[in-house]
Amino acid sequence: MYDMPIDKLLDKTGSIYKLVILASHRALELTDGAASKLVDADPDLKAPDIALKEILEGKITFKNKEAKETK
Repeated sequence: MYDMPIDKLLDKTGSIYKLVILASHRALELTDGAASKLVDADPDLKAPDIALKEILEGKITFKNKEAKETK
């Protein structure tokens, strides 16, 4: 497992819950082959570690949906 500074990862997402969701979605994309790696990574790294590295380097971000007002 790649050693990631959790405090810097939390600064990128603002919440541990958002971090977990973002990393898991990205890891699934990488595993399914739907996307290529956005960072240079050791071939032995697993998809979750690559996803966290992408988040840490700012290649992947969490997009907030704006709430629509209902009248």
